[in-house]
Amino acid sequence: MNYFTLNDYNHDMLTRLYISNIVLIEKLNLEFGAGLNILTGETGAGKSILMDALALALGARSDAGLVRHGCDTASVIAEFDSIDDKLKSLLDENGIEFEDALILRRTLSSDGKSRAWANDTPVSIKLLKQIGDNLVEIHGQFANHTLLNPATHRESLDLFGIKNNQNYNQLLLYVNKNYQEYYNAQKRLDELRETLQKSASEREFLEHNVRELESLNVQIGEEETLATKRTAMMNAEKDAAILSDAAAELNPHGTSLESVIFSAAHILERIKTEPNPYSEQIDALYNAAQIVSDVTEKLTPIDVDTATLDEIEERLFAIRAAARKHRVSADELPEKLKQMSAELNAIENSDAELKKLTADMANKKSEFEKSAADLSSARIAAGEMLRKQILAELPDLKLGAADFIVSRTDATPSAHGIDDVVFMIKTNPGMPFAPLHRAASGGELARFMLALRVVLADGGNAHTFVFDEIDTGISGATASAVGNRLNRLAKSSQALVITHSAQVAGYADKHFKISKHSANDTTITDVAEIHGDDRINEIARIISGAQITPESLATARTLIKNN
Repeated sequence: MNYFTLNDYNHDMLTRLYISNIVLIEKLNLEFGAGLNILTGETGAGKSILMDALALALGARSDAGLVRHGCDTASVIAEFDSIDDKLKSLLDENGIEFEDALILRRTLSSDGKSRAWANDTPVSIKLLKQIGDNLVEIHGQFANHTLLNPATHRESLDLFGIKNNQNYNQLLLYVNKNYQEYYNAQKRLDELRETLQKSASEREFLEHNVRELESLNVQIGEEETLATKRTAMMNAEKDAAILSDAAAELNPHGTSLESVIFSAAHILERIKTEPNPYSEQIDALYNAAQIVSDVTEKLTPIDVDTATLDEIEERLFAIRAAARKHRVSADELPEKLKQMSAELNAIENSDAELKKLTADMANKKSEFEKSAADLSSARIAAGEMLRKQILAELPDLKLGAADFIVSRTDATPSAHGIDDVVFMIKTNPGMPFAPLHRAASGGELARFMLALRVVLADGGNAHTFVFDEIDTGISGATASAVGNRLNRLAKSSQALVITHSAQVAGYADKHFKISKHSANDTTITDVAEIHGDDRINEIARIISGAQITPESLATARTLIKNN
């Protein structure tokens, strides 16, 4: 629930209703205004068709029988001039743009197929109904009025409480804040308890692995360093073998090649011919002997420390095995050790943390319960005040025998508190109280809902109220009382009222006359706004019937003047 103040509610108003090919209506374009919009007309003129059409635009179930005879399709367009924040959020969630107006459009084919749009965005009928329920509340045979749903009663009572208690909204906000803190504390505690349930098996696992990694003590970059050293030592070992082979080749049969070459040169020096014809070769042999001596000295095999190589290979294997085990790279093993050490530490310190979180949760719960109890008391007081004000309205509406209470019962704790709220009525003494939708019907329900709406004055999300023949079975002072209350309701909201009562019609801010005429075997319903003498004549017709009398005209003028 988004907590609210009275200023959060705009007066969402139905500004236009366009109807095409609905039953007896060929084309109709009605422009409604703020305040009380009254519709009157003779019985059978088509007042119920208007309700059918409006209900279609608001998401009611379609009926192919509504399509005018001989036509393939029918359509209805309802235009509203503003919306509240709740409805704006609903439109945003569904990708529907809103600027200056919200236009709901519904088409119906003779084969029963139906389509809908909101501001030219195609929408499902379900979404259309959601939007419609936020805009219009119909009291009558369509009965989609919000207050018949007990789920709306707590919010309606809270808004009434805000109107009559300057601290009420602060209580709502305080309960919401305390519940969120209590909920979060409980969540943290539950998570710790879940961790503790797993800790018995995890503790042993963590202890073993922490000891193993601590013993291994891997350093970042160590694997690469060891791998490089291992490669170098293995290459050195291979080089030593090569050098040994080369040295063996220079000492065939155990005789030094250097001595053989030197001896050959020395023998050649003994040639007697002067100059010695092999002097260059002799020099070359001496040089070769020196080279062989130098090479032999250089080819001394490298001494490789095989023990060190074994140690390097063993550690490298251990590091890589640990990395595979923990599914990380070798360089990530130090961080893995830190993580598991922290988990082990959390388990080892869990008793202290458990006590701390348990105490915190208990404090948050206590704060929430205290604020929720204060809100419950405020709701009980608001319920008594609401009952008192509604009972004061009922006698004038011919409901003097009815009674009303606000039932408060304990609910599952939530951000709204600990209360379930249901509006209960009984229409006759001796009868038990029952929820609104079970305890009344017809005209009684419509008049009671009017009284409730007048007292709540914006106690819901709908701001256009439609009353269909709310005056059924009443006349005189009771009808005048109904008209008075409709007028009061319309001062803060918009009301559309279909009536047969002259007293009710006298309160109109806008008066529409519904008429029916036939021509060329075709019957058409028309609606037109009436003013001045036309309005006086219409109210006089309601009073006296088809034969308008001077007395009925005078009464009509009095009703209009007094209202």
